[in-house]
Amino acid sequence: MKTTARNAGTAAGADALFRISLTLPGHALVPFEAKLGPVAMAVSTTRQADHWRLDALWPAAPDPDFLVAALNAAAEAAGIGVPVADVSPVPELDWVREGLKGLDAVRAGRITVKGSHLPVIRVPGRIVVEIDAGPAFGTGHHATTLGCLLALDRLARARRFRRVLDLGCGAGVLALAAAKLWRARVLAVDIDPIAVATTAANTRRNRLSGAVRARVSNGYRAQAIRAGAPFDLIVANLLSEPLANMAPALARHLAPDGTAILSGILARQEPRVLGAHRGQGLALIRRLRIDGWHTLVLGRARSRGLSLPGPPPSLGLKSRLARERP
Repeated sequence: MKTTARNAGTAAGADALFRISLTLPGHALVPFEAKLGPVAMAVSTTRQADHWRLDALWPAAPDPDFLVAALNAAAEAAGIGVPVADVSPVPELDWVREGLKGLDAVRAGRITVKGSHLPVIRVPGRIVVEIDAGPAFGTGHHATTLGCLLALDRLARARRFRRVLDLGCGAGVLALAAAKLWRARVLAVDIDPIAVATTAANTRRNRLSGAVRARVSNGYRAQAIRAGAPFDLIVANLLSEPLANMAPALARHLAPDGTAILSGILARQEPRVLGAHRGQGLALIRRLRIDGWHTLVLGRARSRGLSLPGPPPSLGLKSRLARERP
């Protein structure tokens, strides 16, 4: 079965960004994210009445043959008819920022992540991270980031961390949350210079310039990582393949009693990621499941007695997570 697309971008310039929009039932989000996510610049999902809207940001007009094949494969995996894809050009650098304006604050335990467009939140005991995603991906709304935030909040109830690495920092949400939870020194790195610049700007916005450093790094290769190791806590919200491949590097840079949070892992991808880290002497402490995405909390096998207080790890749909409108 072939899909159709409404393409309004044939006259767009060569440098234009493109948005692919789909209307989907909730159970179909995971297979469509799995097909489009690895090749898109960013993917977001928004609840709309009785359905979901999925938007994927593309660096250029998507190849029609690839799009047809990807949508057909995802639809078959989800057991639905192939949806119509609305393909349209969008102004570069505006897509994530404009999308952020329509998002509520996100609450994950004691942590609240709010966009810079929302009113100030002052609640005793609440840790508020204010961000402007700008051109970088990471607003706190995606299941992978939510899983990391919940893991951070629960870890903070059991232990204090002083040296933290956020690998693949995006807009800096996790680095800023860690700095506020523990008043820790945090190194935030990303392969994308735009993400690093966005994290630096959000660091200043949250008055954490003395605690968070943002640097460009391809994996663990930056000199700043070598100088800062070993880390008490490493947070890596990436994709399953790089997570599995970098397991030896993570183990080398993690303190003997250190903890790691890994996310960006679909349920079917967990065995490979977990197996790679078990081969490095790391053990599973806790697993959080949100919308088909898994977040893993790992520790050295000899330190696996660390417990994380809080609700059960299986959270189901994102809509069941606490959200707040300030």
